[in-house]
Amino acid sequence: MFELEIRASFSAAHAIVMSGIREPLHGHDWQVEVIVEAVDLDGDGLACDFHALQQGLNEVLAPFQSRTLNETAPFDLVNPTAEEVARHIANSMAARIPARVRVKRVRVTEAPGCAARFLPAHSEVLC
Repeated sequence: MFELEIRASFSAAHAIVMSGIREPLHGHDWQVEVIVEAVDLDGDGLACDFHALQQGLNEVLAPFQSRTLNETAPFDLVNPTAEEVARHIANSMAARIPARVRVKRVRVTEAPGCAARFLPAHSEVLC
C-alpha cells in the first residue's frame, strides 16, 4: 500500500451552533492535511501525481479563503464544524483523484492543538 500526503491552509471565519446556541463569529488559519492511498503504482511508478493532488486541494479550498464559512456552500446549509469541513474536503477530493486511488483521511486543524480527522468508510477493494 502506498500513501501520499499533501497539505494546504486557508484563512476563514465561522460561527458554529452548539446545543442550539450560535457562538460568536471568529476566524482561524485552518491547516489541512489530506492522505490518499493506492495499492499499486501506475506505469510511471506513481501512486498519483503530487501536482494534481495539490491542484485538486487548492480548488476545493479556494471558495473558503478569506470568507465566512457560514455564508459559503455547503456551510450555508451545514454547521461549519471542523469535522464537517474535514468531511467536505474528503468528499470533494475523492471526486478529483483517479479511481484506483482513494482518500484515506483528512485532518483539519482550526487552532493549535485542535484538530478533527475524517476517515471515509470504504467498502470497495483497491486494485
